[in-house]
Amino acid sequence: MMIRKANKEDAEKIANNNLLLAFESENISIEYKTVYNGVKNVIEDNTKGFYLVFEKNNKIIGQSMITYEWSDWNNMFIWWIQSVYVDKSYRKRGVFNNLINHIKIMAKQNSIKILKLYVHKNNKNAKKVYERIGMSKKLYDIFQIDL
Repeated sequence: MMIRKANKEDAEKIANNNLLLAFESENISIEYKTVYNGVKNVIEDNTKGFYLVFEKNNKIIGQSMITYEWSDWNNMFIWWIQSVYVDKSYRKRGVFNNLINHIKIMAKQNSIKILKLYVHKNNKNAKKVYERIGMSKKLYDIFQIDL
């Protein structure tokens, strides 16, 4: 078992996992081609972020994407944890905990002091997991405008 940064060969599996994630967490279907191209763009351009994959027997069983936000209030980058997915057959086996611990180590090595994520308001299981690892709900709501 190992955690590593994703490469081009991982894009198809990550994109498929993102389709499962969208359906499981928000009950929506998203277009594979768009997601695949989005994953490839992140892998090919590290200014957008990066993916970490958790591998067992050369199979991706977990993943997460990190993207960056510049905070002028804190004069530093904040890392956003996104696209978290663990294969159903490996849930509750420490895959996510290993991923988050790896992210924390990388964050400290990069002088990142804040990790954030957003979660669908109805995704109660994910909220419990995030609270269990020490994350707390903050006072912000997310607003969006689609153009």
